[in-house]
Amino acid sequence: MTNDFFKHQAQTTPHPLAMEISYAVGSYIYDQNKTPYLDFVAGVSACSLGHRHPKVVAAIKKQLDTYMHVMVYGEYIQSPAVKLTKLLASHLPPKLEKTYLTNSGTEAIDGAMKLARRYTGRSEIISAKNAYHGNTMGALSVMGYEERKQPFRPLIPDIRFIEFNSLTDLSKITTKTAAVILETIQGGAGFIEPKNSYLTKVQEKCNAVGALLILDEIQPGIGRTGKLFGFENYNCVPDVVVTGKGLGGGMPIGAFTASEEMMNSLSDHPKLGHITTFGGHPVIAAAALATLEEITTSSLIPETLEKEALIRKHLQHPLIKEIRGKGLMLALMLDSSEIANKIVLQAKEDGLILFWLLYEPKAVRISPPLTISKEEIVKGCHIILNIINSI
Repeated sequence: MTNDFFKHQAQTTPHPLAMEISYAVGSYIYDQNKTPYLDFVAGVSACSLGHRHPKVVAAIKKQLDTYMHVMVYGEYIQSPAVKLTKLLASHLPPKLEKTYLTNSGTEAIDGAMKLARRYTGRSEIISAKNAYHGNTMGALSVMGYEERKQPFRPLIPDIRFIEFNSLTDLSKITTKTAAVILETIQGGAGFIEPKNSYLTKVQEKCNAVGALLILDEIQPGIGRTGKLFGFENYNCVPDVVVTGKGLGGGMPIGAFTASEEMMNSLSDHPKLGHITTFGGHPVIAAAALATLEEITTSSLIPETLEKEALIRKHLQHPLIKEIRGKGLMLALMLDSSEIANKIVLQAKEDGLILFWLLYEPKAVRISPPLTISKEEIVKGCHIILNIINSI
């Protein structure tokens, strides 16, 4: 299998971890030797209810027995998608009432960008330096990291950049701006939170000039920060919110949500202004509906902050300079990239799954399933400390 993996499946890096998976359940992934690995990454925040959560699996199986794909998005009434978008609206501020379902977060970012240009009639989109919103050409265009963009230029024009958390840079948002797109918490840059009411002030500036505020909740959304949506922590309500990852409970999904008036602008002049074949797929929507129902009716969201406190309590060490982030979206900041690499690679040997961040080489990601137990958290933290003590 290993030879076929390298020969026939396209690789994203020269040296993938290449662990062959046998099965996964709860907070654990098992390799071909049935060796268990405690998962502190959750598919990069995607497996919000852990692996093969019974309610998600049951919802998928039930939908499989009813129907799968039947028609291009938005033409037929398909119960799982309707129920999912209605449930999302019930947990969002009133102006965020209508959702377009997509196949991934990056596709939802592209849709949100198109919506902003279509609705405002403007072309300029402002993003943040060190931003990460995905890798399609639209999302890549608002990536704030030139090293990763340069090989694929030319990209979408009329994109400008500001410093995240810089109030001075808000002057760059003008009447030419269609939208400002920001991650609620910057992910690839190192899990950087907004400070000094930054998001509130961005929103006020957007309102003043008639620009839209798009918040990327693909990582911080769906309960990961102690609120269902990360922006609820920062006294801000965006015009468009983008979700993905954890919404699917381990299945591929993305979504962008706005007002009915805004979203209707994509349905005419031209018709099919934004179209997808498999967005809102009934099996995926059923999984997402079960995931969202479980997260919003259980104690998982408040427990997220308790679990954060437990991680911070047990990961105190001179080599850990800082723990950034909120809830179960955390990053250990180390002295060097060499130390970070050693921790991630040795953890795999010791039965713990950790991972890197995209731009910050001194960081180690900790984003376990929301369902992880406190005992499992303590176990994983002890593995990390033992590795650090051996460095």
